[in-house]
Amino acid sequence: MKQFLITAAGVFAGLMIFLIGVPFILISLAAAAAGPEPVPAKSVLELDLRDPLTDQSPHGPFAGLGRRSNSVMSIIEGLRRAEKDDRVKGVLIRLPEDGIEPGAADELRQAIKHFRAAGKPVYAHSQGLYPAGVITSTYMVGAAADQLWMQPGASFQVTGLASEDVFFKRLFDKFGIKADYEQRKEYKNAVNGYLYSDYTPAHREAQLSWMGSIYETALSSAAGDRKQDVAALRTTLEAGPYLAEDAQKLKLIDRLGQVRQAQQALLTQAGDGAEMVDFQDFTRDSEDNDSNGPTIALIEAEGPIVTGRDKGSNPFTGGSTIYSDEMADAILKATKSERVKAIVIRLNSPGGSDTASEQILDAVRVAKAKNKPVVISMGTYAASGGYWISSEASAIVAQPSTLTGSIGVFGGKFAVGPALARYGVDLRQAGVGGDYAGAFGAGQEFTPAQRAAFAGWMDRIYEGFVARVARGRKLPVERVREIAKGRVWTGAQAKTLGLVDEVGGLYQAVEKAKALAGIKGDITLRRMTPSDSPLEAIEKALGVSAMSAKTLAAAAWVFGDPRAQGLLDEIGRARLSAEGQGTVLAPLSLH
Repeated sequence: MKQFLITAAGVFAGLMIFLIGVPFILISLAAAAAGPEPVPAKSVLELDLRDPLTDQSPHGPFAGLGRRSNSVMSIIEGLRRAEKDDRVKGVLIRLPEDGIEPGAADELRQAIKHFRAAGKPVYAHSQGLYPAGVITSTYMVGAAADQLWMQPGASFQVTGLASEDVFFKRLFDKFGIKADYEQRKEYKNAVNGYLYSDYTPAHREAQLSWMGSIYETALSSAAGDRKQDVAALRTTLEAGPYLAEDAQKLKLIDRLGQVRQAQQALLTQAGDGAEMVDFQDFTRDSEDNDSNGPTIALIEAEGPIVTGRDKGSNPFTGGSTIYSDEMADAILKATKSERVKAIVIRLNSPGGSDTASEQILDAVRVAKAKNKPVVISMGTYAASGGYWISSEASAIVAQPSTLTGSIGVFGGKFAVGPALARYGVDLRQAGVGGDYAGAFGAGQEFTPAQRAAFAGWMDRIYEGFVARVARGRKLPVERVREIAKGRVWTGAQAKTLGLVDEVGGLYQAVEKAKALAGIKGDITLRRMTPSDSPLEAIEKALGVSAMSAKTLAAAAWVFGDPRAQGLLDEIGRARLSAEGQGTVLAPLSLH
């Protein structure tokens, strides 16, 4: 009976895959085969930055079929292809009303300027710029265009950069909750909101430092692109807010008009018969083909860093988590490929597990030992665990506004026993073994002995981090300790400290990899980012095992559906050609 139930469950799971997953996959394959509409001979691309913007494209097999989104990587690659495409006569950019993350804004600005250097115009249009954090970076992107338009009567509120943090200590004190954390060192402020009721001097110093660096980068870039004096631009901006009409008089923007008028202006410039084309449709129509020349592997990594493998993220959106097994395997695969001469890792991560970071760093070491240079291209963030991964790379390239460093650790727990006791809930602990076995129970604070053991362990993790940075960056250990202390730096600041090699974006990182590998001329940039096959994604989504794939085959035979059998054949081929393709944040985190 037990075996029958197991078999029945397997059959049911397989049928669910067949009845739900197969039709969706078939529809997806049909849509992919149909492809986008052909790009007209005279096209103006419309790039809408108001859509959700990530650093990297979703990696799920059905990503992009759901909610519309953009990625910085797909945009900059698409603009590079558009430069060389004779059908593309210009680009219209729709600016968001809120802030673009500074590192992403740097990358977009560089891509816009590179596109313009090919002799093709770029117009930017805004329906309002509001004081939402890093709005100056959004203005910087618009300022990189040939013409910056605003809708009449729209708000222009680009007056600076502000950040607000929430502090819970007084609330915790009121309810008897104890945030029992250790930090290494004083600038490692990720948990300061739990420990204090205001900024510590070190926290405020670090906050104002990186914010000031980002602000200066945005101001100087915008001033240079609009051919204005930096000090004069700062004075004008900070005297706002303005309406669009005022902004035009002050030469902060170029034209007033509705988006349709900006579209028409570009179409007229493109010539008779020109048409507007969605940027994403163009990128799907113009994918690069691999060549037989030397190859540089591109491996993308975005999100917190955790151990293990993806056990079931949404296959329709792709994950934004860096899994150490998958990331390390991708680097090792690229290392084994004879065609791959160097590796570029695009990294956008605030940190995560130390052991997961070390596993990925170990793969980087293996690649270097096999004479495959590894270059890190940092996105908006590459801090803490993200910097751990980067520390021993052949070279590091960061945007001026990338947030990096944060060389430090923190860890601890919340002791909620006294708070719960007020409401008649008692936490009691029983255990065997050493005293430290119960150290992370939530009922009470660390005992003195537990705290001493925990603090010693954190010291060792911190010193190991410092040692890796010193070795990788060829800096004295004492110098690393001096500039580490958990402090976050921008890419521009990190360059002066020796923590990164160059300031720039993805394509600067590719050029660096070419130079280190001794490659001359053109290369193929081959994506080797970890990705599931469609069947694996459906298995994860439904929580079934590989055994159910066999049940799917049986179901296909039972139903006699040649489309399903064809799909199975296609999946089998995909598996053969797949080459190239949990949280441990407590008690320790590298955020």
